[in-house]
Amino acid sequence: MRVAVIGAGVIGLSTALCIHEQYHSLVPSLEMEVYADRYTPHTTSDGAAGLWQPYLSDHGNLQETLWNKETFDYLLGHLGSPAAKEMGLFLISGYNLFTQPVPDPSWKNIVLGFRNLTPKELELFPGYSYGWFNTALMLECRSYLPWLTNRLMQRGVKFFHKKVESFQEVSDDGMDVVINCTGVRAGELQPDPELQPGRGQVIKVLAPWVKHFIITHDIESGIYNSPYIIPGSEFTVLGGIYQHGNWNEENSAQDHKTIWENCCRLLPALQKAKIVQEWSGLRPARPWVRLERETVRHEHFQAEVIHNYGHGGFGITIHWGCAMAAARLFGSILQEKKLASPPQPRL
Repeated sequence: MRVAVIGAGVIGLSTALCIHEQYHSLVPSLEMEVYADRYTPHTTSDGAAGLWQPYLSDHGNLQETLWNKETFDYLLGHLGSPAAKEMGLFLISGYNLFTQPVPDPSWKNIVLGFRNLTPKELELFPGYSYGWFNTALMLECRSYLPWLTNRLMQRGVKFFHKKVESFQEVSDDGMDVVINCTGVRAGELQPDPELQPGRGQVIKVLAPWVKHFIITHDIESGIYNSPYIIPGSEFTVLGGIYQHGNWNEENSAQDHKTIWENCCRLLPALQKAKIVQEWSGLRPARPWVRLERETVRHEHFQAEVIHNYGHGGFGITIHWGCAMAAARLFGSILQEKKLASPPQPRL
C-alpha cells in the first residue's frame, strides 16, 4: 500500500504522521512518501507566529470549531511532556481588542480563562473600548516542522524534494492513495475557484519585554487587517496585513510602513525593538476547509485522493483535528480495499 503526501507544511506533515501512527500496524505493507518543493524553513507555516486562535466567527461551521478544539486539546495534552520544548509548544496569554462590543467567539470555552477586559485594562490601549483576555497556546513551526519530520523519518517515511505537477504523475508512479496538502497551490493540481491567496506580511523583532499577545480587530476592514503583536520564544511577530487575491510573495515597503507604524502606535516601546527579519507569504484562503475523498479519473489512470487544504490563516490552529479527519477517510479507503488486517482476537 503506497501513499504519497503532497505538501510539507504543518498540514502535510501532521496528516502524514497521524495516518502513519494509526495504520502502520494494521497495514504492514504501508509505504509513505512525502513530496514537496518547499520544506521548512521555507513553507507558509514557518512564517506564522504560531498562536492558536481561530477566526472570530466560525460562520456556523461547527465542524471546523470541532477540529480546532481537537487540535487545542491534543496540544494541551503534550504541554506537560518532555517533547513540548522540541515541538516549540508553550502557553501564552493575551488580549483581543475591539472598538465596539462584539459577540463572544465560538472558541471561548476551548481556550483557558476566557474573560472580558476590565475598564482599567482597557486604559492600557487607547482607542479600544472592548476586549477579551485569555490563555492559549503557541506552536512555533520552525521547531514543530522539524519535530514532525524527525518523527516521520524514524518511522521510515521517505522525503522527496520535487514539485508534483499532477495527480497522474504520482499515480503512474504506483501510488494507491494521494493526500493533497498543497495549500494555496492546490489549484495547480485541480482547478478550485474557491481557493485564493490571502497575502500576509510580518516583521520579526527582538522585544523580550513583550510578554502578552495583543490582537486588534477592525470589523470594517476584516480579518488580519489591523495590527497584532505576538511574542514568541525568540522573536516578537508584528503583523496586520491581509490582501485577498494578491499572489505577490515579495516584501512590500508600504506594508512594512503600515505594520510598523500601527504596531508602534499600539505599543510605543516597540520603537526601540531591533528588526531581525521580514517575511511575506500566502494564506490558503477558502470559504471553508476542503477535507474530502475523491476518486480522480483521467483517461487510463485512477487514483484515490484525500484533499486537505484551504485552512487560511488558521492552519496551526486546526491542523491536528484535520489530520485525524483525513486519517478516518484513509481508513474508509482501506476498508473498501479490504487491506486493513482486523485485530487478532485475544485468547
